[in-house]
Amino acid sequence: MQNLPRGIRNNNPLNIRISSTPWQGKIAENTDGAFEQFISIEYGLRAGLVNIRTYIRRDHLDTIGVIIPKWAPALDGNDVRAYVRLVSNKSGVPATRRLSYNDRFELCRIVWAMAWVECGQEISFSAVEKAWALI
Repeated sequence: MQNLPRGIRNNNPLNIRISSTPWQGKIAENTDGAFEQFISIEYGLRAGLVNIRTYIRRDHLDTIGVIIPKWAPALDGNDVRAYVRLVSNKSGVPATRRLSYNDRFELCRIVWAMAWVECGQEISFSAVEKAWALI
């Protein structure tokens, strides 16, 4: 288990930082100290989907090219351009395509690709689809 990426160990493949948000499926007694922990990978992915949908609906951040700099800012040491390029290429969604809040297919593909970038390994796409069903 220790050999797995932190995001997989925490069932938080998008590496959502600890906050006061009462996420569904959030583990109350967090042992990580920096990142949220969830009872299953689907709940961690659900939290990521909810965040992305909030960016689109509330913040009007509606392309991969503007979502990623907020999600993984350069100030945190992220190579934002590479992250955008990798998510766009892996998901098949152009970085400048305007996203719809309710586009299950594209948002699941984007979160699936983001989890791959965050954890360095592919997770099951069906887990992302199951996460969408939890919303």
